[in-house]
Amino acid sequence: MDRRIFLASGAATAALAGTPALALQAKPAAGPGDAGLNAIFNDVLMKAIARSPESATQIGFDKGANAAAKGKLDDRSPAAEAAAHAETKAGLARIEAVDPATLSEGSKLDREVVIYSTKAQLLPRDRFKLDSVMRPFAIFQQGGVYFAMPDFLNTTHTIATRDDTEALLSRLAQVGQALDHNTREQAELGKRGVLAPGFSLDLTLEQMAKLRAPAAIDNSMAKSLAQRTAAKGIAGDWGSRAAKIIETSLYPALDRQIALIKAQRANARKTAGVWDVPQGDAIYAAALAQATTTNFTPDEVHKIGLEEVAAISAQLDTILKAQGLTQGSVGARLTALNQRPDQLWPDTAAGRTELIKSLNADNAKVAALLPRMFTDPTKAPLEIRAVPVEIQDGASNGYYHRAALDGSRPAIYWINLKSVGDWPKYTLPSLTYHEGLPGHHLQISAAQAAEGPMIRKFSFFGAYSEGWALYAEQVADELGAYASDLERAGYLQSFLFRAARLVIDTGIHAKRWSREQATDYMVETVGFARPRSQREVERYCTQPGQACSYKIGHTSWVRARKKAQAIAGTRFDLKRFHEVIRRGAVPLTILERLVEEDARKVAGV
Repeated sequence: MDRRIFLASGAATAALAGTPALALQAKPAAGPGDAGLNAIFNDVLMKAIARSPESATQIGFDKGANAAAKGKLDDRSPAAEAAAHAETKAGLARIEAVDPATLSEGSKLDREVVIYSTKAQLLPRDRFKLDSVMRPFAIFQQGGVYFAMPDFLNTTHTIATRDDTEALLSRLAQVGQALDHNTREQAELGKRGVLAPGFSLDLTLEQMAKLRAPAAIDNSMAKSLAQRTAAKGIAGDWGSRAAKIIETSLYPALDRQIALIKAQRANARKTAGVWDVPQGDAIYAAALAQATTTNFTPDEVHKIGLEEVAAISAQLDTILKAQGLTQGSVGARLTALNQRPDQLWPDTAAGRTELIKSLNADNAKVAALLPRMFTDPTKAPLEIRAVPVEIQDGASNGYYHRAALDGSRPAIYWINLKSVGDWPKYTLPSLTYHEGLPGHHLQISAAQAAEGPMIRKFSFFGAYSEGWALYAEQVADELGAYASDLERAGYLQSFLFRAARLVIDTGIHAKRWSREQATDYMVETVGFARPRSQREVERYCTQPGQACSYKIGHTSWVRARKKAQAIAGTRFDLKRFHEVIRRGAVPLTILERLVEEDARKVAGV
């Protein structure tokens, strides 16, 4: 997810549609103030989409009256970013001015969530002069225009007509300027000492070199355009036109960016944690609060992590002993299991194809089981793809991209197949249940399809969404989706991994662990291969707090369910409990309150 996304970290992912089929959905006004609040939401959204044409494309709002957005990139100039910040503040003031006493219960919730989100969005710039506290660096191995733009143009920007193709070329011509703005921002943050660690800059330079190395005509953006237009039968010398832009505009801007990063790398810090940048401890505290939507201190999160690691390790110990794996620590035995020939996919193109085929099979299997626990579960399509080769070195191991609201682009579950050794067979079902069904794909699709103001459809709270996805792995277990004890071990290893993250993230950013110390802990505790473990740790080093959202969020979902069961007693209905996802993402404290209120209705108290 881009660091500028509205309600998450700094710009707009929601928009007011100009296309009739995508008109703003609002709940029927049941309070005298509902209509006024929705009008403010509409206005905020109209201004948001004007600021972020890239986000308009991400959600399929770049058609009809908004078609001009498809040929534009976001304005990353300092003036535009300052204006956007001021406009967001003004919108917040208008929303806060609406008296909640005049609103229906649904609109009260909408107001509360949007206020919470917008304040979180404004805090980094107001307090630290940063776009985001969870992504404080302008350029790193998983962030920056160089990293995001090829995938955006090659995947997110859809091509169906000649106009779509011309729009892509228009955008491509603006990438050089976007890179230059990003370079300026990186230089300014460098003067303030807010730079990613040296090893992150090394990875960044390696990836930039791969992007820069091909002749312009062989760059992925030119090749993708040529291939996609050919597939659609759109005649024209599109690849050559793209290559000319890349050669004369994009590559020179990338060269300027590479030169800056090389100069900064010469004096880069060797430490891993954000504690070693100005205001680092305060930045981490804010990042942890945003990531978890709680007020836990780093020490409290570290302690929770250690306790969870011990409890989950004990469960794994029982399964592994039953498999004849009795020697060494749980992590060491998992490492041995990872290397067993029967658990390894061939390190070939055919092996990768079979691996993805197995993911699709797992997703289809659990889809058939969902009606046992869910009312009308989503049938929205999901594609499973390998992470593009040019970004796999720095990309996450697995992640999810939501679908466009108009159906022009399906949801995608990405898996990083740089090394198939990272993916022993027994570990893959839990990943699919996390990213696909009943995880992110079910929750996000349900929220997007539900009634309510469009602004709520894109509220993002990592602890809620990632907590749900981890809870979904547990639901898959309850549905009997894991085919063997080994696959259950993979599911428990997934939980162990997220518990270890609590220890590692706080270790890096609050207890001053090194990258190597953190990697050692993950290998020894979780049993992941060292390359995969190191990539994970490197991500935590540059995105403080984010890794803590998963297990803290999962704990909240489990606690909410147990409390609902206790309140409703024999009237508890698990399908009804799961319907809360249709109310959209919320902070954890609000989630638990909503569940408790509904349970009291069920119980008649």
